[in-house]
Amino acid sequence: MLKEQLAESKAIVSTDFYKAPIISYPRVYLESILFNLLSNALKYSSPDRVPEIRLKTENNHGEIILKVEDNGLGIDLAKHRRNIFGMHKTFHRHKHARGMGLFMTKTQVEAMGGEITIESIVNEGSIFTVIFNSTAQ
Repeated sequence: MLKEQLAESKAIVSTDFYKAPIISYPRVYLESILFNLLSNALKYSSPDRVPEIRLKTENNHGEIILKVEDNGLGIDLAKHRRNIFGMHKTFHRHKHARGMGLFMTKTQVEAMGGEITIESIVNEGSIFTVIFNSTAQ
């Protein structure tokens, strides 16, 4: 679904699923989570550099973790940390920003007993970490 945006932005996307090649999770939720995190990385890429997006899984004693890292605009967490996953919250101007993607992602992750966090530096990028409930089916 993001093929056009990926081509237009000339984004470099790398994946490393070696440590956790399988995630047992409802397919519709997993697709939505990946779509929202990837589309945000593209939407909020820096105009000063080619977007680089890295997806990586880890297995921490049976706990499956997904990290989505980008080199985009970043978010000022000192100002916005409390609202990052809020409904209708946006932190950059973009004509397609609705403030629903991260809200839906957090809702879907938490509905299955997981957790999502963010690390971000303005003008350097963001890292979203999704900890999946290891017993989710």
